[in-house]
Amino acid sequence: MSVGRVGVHHPTRAAVTAMGNNEKDAREPEIELFVKAGSDGESIGNCPFSQRLFMILWLKGVVFNVTTVDLKRKPPELQKLAPGTPPPFLTFNGDVRTDVNAIADFLEAQLTPPSRYPSLAPKHEESNLAGNDIFAKFSAFIKNTKKEANDKLQAALLKAFQKLDLYLAEPLRGETPVQGAGGRPESQRPFLDGDELTLADCNLLPKLHIVTVVTRKYRGWEVPVNLRFVR
Repeated sequence: MSVGRVGVHHPTRAAVTAMGNNEKDAREPEIELFVKAGSDGESIGNCPFSQRLFMILWLKGVVFNVTTVDLKRKPPELQKLAPGTPPPFLTFNGDVRTDVNAIADFLEAQLTPPSRYPSLAPKHEESNLAGNDIFAKFSAFIKNTKKEANDKLQAALLKAFQKLDLYLAEPLRGETPVQGAGGRPESQRPFLDGDELTLADCNLLPKLHIVTVVTRKYRGWEVPVNLRFVR
C-alpha cells in the first residue's frame, strides 16, 4: 500500500461534545491530515512538520484522520488532491491547505474559544521565537562535509541551545519564580510559555527531538548537561 489511514479519536470526545450549546457546536469538522510515511511505507514518519500539525490537532481535542503517504510510490490520490505538494498538508471540510505555517494559524483561528476547542496561542509573543534558530544551525552542522568547519558549526549550534536555555530559565512576566543558584530568580515552568503546551511548543519540540537524536548518532554530540532547562 502507498497510502495508509488511521482515525485519531480522543477518549473524552463524547463528554466534551455533550457540553456543546447546540447541534452546530457538537458537530466535528471533517479533517484529514496527510503526513510522510516512515521507512516501512505505512507508519507515521519522522517529519517535524507533520508532527507539528499532529500535535496541534491532538491538543485541540478534535477528531481527525491521518493518512500516511509513501512518497516513493507517488500515489495517484495524492497527485490529484494536491499536485506537486509533498506532505504534510490537510483537508478541512473538503478544502485543501498546504502551507504548514498557514495551516497552524488557520487551525488556531477555526478551533478556538468561544467554541469548545482550547486556544493554543502563547500568551507571550517572545515564546514564538524561542529556539527558532536551532534547526537551521543543526542543518548546517549535520550537512557539513568540511572537517575544518566542523568546530565552528558545532559552536553555533551550542550557542543557539544556550540562548534557548536562557529563555527557559528566565521567569516570564507574571510568573512566580523560585530561588536558583546564587539567589537568582528562576522559572519553574515546564514549557516555553508556561504550564501548558502551546503552538510554540508544537513547532519547536519535534525539531528538538530530531536534533538531539541525529547529532548524537552521527556527530557524537549531545546537549551539555549544564543546560538543565533545555534538558
